[in-house]
Amino acid sequence: MCHHGATRIYAKKLAPNDNSKNQLYLGGDFSALNIIPHGDIYSDSAEVAGAVRDRAKAAVDFYWVDEAGRHRAPNTGLILYPKYPEVRMSGFLLGCPAAPGEIMRVRDEGRVLFLGMTLQGAVLGYAAAANDPIVAEFNASEWQTIGVFQELPLRLEAASSPKSQLLNELRRICQLEWIASQKLALDGTKTPYSAPNGGGYTLEAELGITPNGYAEPDFMGWEVKQYGVGDFIKFRPKSPVTLMTPEPTGGIYKTEGVVEFLRKFGYPDQNGMPDRFNFGGRYDCQTQHHHRTGLRMVLDGYDVTTGKIIDMAGGMALIDNRDEIAASWTFAGMMAHWNRKHAQAAYVPSLFRTPPAQYSYGRQVMLCEKTDFLRFLRAFAAGVIYYDPAVKIERASSAKPHVKRRSQFRVAHADLAKLYDHHEIVQLTT
Repeated sequence: MCHHGATRIYAKKLAPNDNSKNQLYLGGDFSALNIIPHGDIYSDSAEVAGAVRDRAKAAVDFYWVDEAGRHRAPNTGLILYPKYPEVRMSGFLLGCPAAPGEIMRVRDEGRVLFLGMTLQGAVLGYAAAANDPIVAEFNASEWQTIGVFQELPLRLEAASSPKSQLLNELRRICQLEWIASQKLALDGTKTPYSAPNGGGYTLEAELGITPNGYAEPDFMGWEVKQYGVGDFIKFRPKSPVTLMTPEPTGGIYKTEGVVEFLRKFGYPDQNGMPDRFNFGGRYDCQTQHHHRTGLRMVLDGYDVTTGKIIDMAGGMALIDNRDEIAASWTFAGMMAHWNRKHAQAAYVPSLFRTPPAQYSYGRQVMLCEKTDFLRFLRAFAAGVIYYDPAVKIERASSAKPHVKRRSQFRVAHADLAKLYDHHEIVQLTT
């Protein structure tokens, strides 16, 4: 697996129903989407036993590996059943002659499937029968559990869990005290960084995290986020946590453009900046139309009572008092943004001082584990997560106005635990 680029390795003990006919069961929620890289999520309705079953699908770049190399299974994909909810994998044997059909077609007890994830988004698979020595070695030890999976170390000599390795690194960084503001270049060199948003970049540089185009978690499957505080005694956050920044994919914002959106729903700059219009404010499902923009947030296709998606074609939208859609986001698009980087997250407090620009990272770290998109929707429906845009247009009356876009979905730091199944506060040093 490592030879073929795996940076994380998981194992799943296969039940009798985990086979090519019944598909591969990946859990009774959507948390598996946080672990398995996949393509765009799209809606698909299929008729089963005379009833239309609403579901969503996503392609997986899947390869079976053996001593001869790796072999692509081109029809592999994930199927999401929102009304149960659950996720399954299908098509992993179709079109791949080298696939282990003798293991994945049967209902034998004791089989184990090993999955390796690469930074390029490929998934590597190796299936082992119950009498395989690899299965005996796997069963002889205890491993960290994440949903239906167990995570394995990349090397036996580094058999401590990714969580332990992350905490060791954060403890080392905490003990460095003040660190010059910096950013890690693509070639791995640390370069000075003078902009005021250097807290995250500086922490990433110390962790050895380089920018990359694939939306992988930062450190061995963990997303690491820093947040500014006033001191290391009360650890009171200076601002809410920005969870993600997806641009609207529908409504006037998309069909007529940001400039027209701002001219319809924006307002003159409140500090008197001439020829500038802003679009801001808090928008959640618990409040009415915003007093400046006239818009309110609604959820369509989600059942608040059951906490389930009832229409995968739905989503969230900003609407005016005539129910015209000003901006909207689909469930599929938002799910893709949420899934990849929120399975495991560490929140690290930081102090800032200047000159020169320096950061210090605190000893009290919050670790959050296991979430899925349905938890996100529950929190959004309850007003815990809210839309907090920072969109503006300068030189609005000119032929070439300057537009700045920032669509933020945020949560108060005190409400972070509501988004995860488990959280804990870890003291790195005394």
